[in-house]
Amino acid sequence: MVLFLILLIAGIALVAIGASVDGMPYLMSIGVLLLIVDLLYLAARIPWRCGIHVAVDHESGPPFE
Repeated sequence: MVLFLILLIAGIALVAIGASVDGMPYLMSIGVLLLIVDLLYLAARIPWRCGIHVAVDHESGPPFE
């Protein structure tokens, strides 16, 4: 969870700096990318921590035959 908080704070800070300083829109872009990575990390972490696994039944075949 520490990684999530670090990415969140860094992303918000870079977006704020990139939006407020002229000539540094690339900081805002990097901040947005960090926020996206943060959300992907959180989305991947939730099923892993909860033990959610996708069960696949290979014998029954596709659902619509």
